[in-house]
Amino acid sequence: MHERADASTARFARHGPFAFLLLITGSVGWVASAVLVLERLSAYEDPGHVTSCDVNPWVSCGQVFKTWQASVFGFPNPLIGIIAFAVVITTAMVLLSGARLGRWYWVGLQAGVTTGFAFVVWLWSQAVYDIYILCIYCMIVWAMMIPLFILLTIRNLIHGIIKAPPAVVQFVADWAWTIVALIWVATAASVFFRFLPVFIR
Repeated sequence: MHERADASTARFARHGPFAFLLLITGSVGWVASAVLVLERLSAYEDPGHVTSCDVNPWVSCGQVFKTWQASVFGFPNPLIGIIAFAVVITTAMVLLSGARLGRWYWVGLQAGVTTGFAFVVWLWSQAVYDIYILCIYCMIVWAMMIPLFILLTIRNLIHGIIKAPPAVVQFVADWAWTIVALIWVATAASVFFRFLPVFIR
């Protein structure tokens, strides 16, 4: 079953532009996850290893690695990112080849990205409000998951993969990038105000 979209479809949700959006967010997220995996392996080999993002006691991948939240399922979380972002990149390449994916695929991708986004939100809350230590590469993953989730969801609303009233679809289509920007700003603000006491000492 092929999807159809009329000329009013938001530009980002069209076949080609959306493929590039997936490629960019997937590639950046994959690289950040890969770096975290490599740093974690180095830390396993050398307990004294200083990671490339060990800036200070509050910005330190090495310190985050020592927390239980860094291996929720018994293995380093970035391994999930390696696999998940590879799926996003593969989807982008398939779309760029000119292929049209069926509704079942978009439903599956939506489910996977939604689950990943929920996990990232939980990791953000743990880093900011529990662990109280930031990981630069983790924040890059957060930054990529926001547009990936928001724009994929809106794209699927526009193409009828997710059913919603036309007025709702039109609203989110018109304000898609604004929604992404607002969530980026809100995330940055949460980090800024949480860690502000550290930087004004």
